[in-house]
Amino acid sequence: MAAPGEEQDVMARYRSPLVSRYASAEMAYNFSERKKFGTWRRLWLYLAQAEKSLGLPITDEQIQEMEANLDNIDFKLAAEEEKKLRHDVMAHVHTFAHCCPKAAAIIHLGATSCYVGDNTDLIVLRDGFNLLLPKLARVISRLADFAEKYADMPALGFTHYQPAQLTTVGKRCCLWIQDLCMDLQNLERARDDLRFRGVKGTTGTQASFLQLFEGDHSKVEELDRLVTAKAGFKRAYMVTGQTYSRKVDIGVLAVLASLGASIHKICTDIRLLANLKEIEEPFEKDQIGSSAMPYKRNPMRSERCCSLARHLMTLVMDPLQTAAVQWFERTLDDSANRRVCLAEAFLTADIILSTLQNISEGLVVYPKVIERRIRQELPFMATENIIMAMVKAGGNRQDCHEKIRVLSQQAAAVVKQEGGDNDFIARVRADPYFSPIHKQLESLLDPSSFTGRAPQQVAKFLKEEVRPALIPYQSKMGGKIELAL
Repeated sequence: MAAPGEEQDVMARYRSPLVSRYASAEMAYNFSERKKFGTWRRLWLYLAQAEKSLGLPITDEQIQEMEANLDNIDFKLAAEEEKKLRHDVMAHVHTFAHCCPKAAAIIHLGATSCYVGDNTDLIVLRDGFNLLLPKLARVISRLADFAEKYADMPALGFTHYQPAQLTTVGKRCCLWIQDLCMDLQNLERARDDLRFRGVKGTTGTQASFLQLFEGDHSKVEELDRLVTAKAGFKRAYMVTGQTYSRKVDIGVLAVLASLGASIHKICTDIRLLANLKEIEEPFEKDQIGSSAMPYKRNPMRSERCCSLARHLMTLVMDPLQTAAVQWFERTLDDSANRRVCLAEAFLTADIILSTLQNISEGLVVYPKVIERRIRQELPFMATENIIMAMVKAGGNRQDCHEKIRVLSQQAAAVVKQEGGDNDFIARVRADPYFSPIHKQLESLLDPSSFTGRAPQQVAKFLKEEVRPALIPYQSKMGGKIELAL
């Protein structure tokens, strides 16, 4: 419980809605101060352990003292030190030293601020990807189940948002899934391409460590390797300035921006389908669509995804510009920017994936509406089949074409000018000219005959591409997700 007045004080300060309103607890923790500064301490421990193993005069007692205080962080003291020193890393060096008096002399030995700052960022980015990937896999899995269920259901296709040839509900969903599978591969590749900055010193030359080891290059290389392995990375960047190249951040945010584009497209499609009343996102029993119009069922989850995806897509501009203006070995104008854009990108991606999972687990299909729309448009699409059937029955192709042209324009006028239903087939049935094929009209208008290989494409795609890509995440598929807001 908050102390009297404390809650009011919290509500009087701006809080990012990414954390206060939407993001998962695990992603919010990944970018938290506790995770950041706890990782700094672990990196100082790894460095001391590796330096000791390579012969520097560091005692077991000093190592044990550091190990015992990894999470014993006095944040108030650290804030006071930073206010005094105007240097966040040195503030935490002093704070760590305060609870580790025996190890104080060897904490941060030979290192520069970016040893903890940049290496922690790389750990956090890696861990962020590891949180996002199972969530993306779950979305793909839910949509794959949906696509499989509706693989055979004919639906009107749209090009230019105008009626086109038929597809199936499942095949359209596979278009969404294919984009997300590309994103899954991109996120995996971006994570696996991340390297550790490692132990490189102030301008990346490792000069301080070479001095510590009295010119022994092999020990400096081994130090870099040992610390890299302790942090859980297979490789470190071979060359750095004071920082790792800021092009790395471009690659990270580019794949997240691409994911944002995919989700924006999917949720835009769902919003359009909701307007057509063919498919809707889940709508809860007590949910209110509009404060003024009680009948409304607004697709608010899809709208949220689109809204946040737009933000995610724009964030890649930050690292692009940051990388472009890094002078020589580094400048500090990257720091404040990166504090914002890196965290916001992962938090935003986390939110839209959770929301899309909720949507995909509760999609509602209205077959009768879909069938009605097909009946409105299919007669016009079937004209070529009718012409071919008449020719086979002995008719003249040109005469038949002219007859159909006249009847179809009459039917179109009923639809557009009178607001009536498409009566083209009724006109064909009433015209004696088409009597040779009247008995064939039902089969000629069977919607499933207009969907081509869509059902087969769905089955093959899910079996050969989608399901295998999800195998590494099977143990993390979990249950349904409920949104807090």
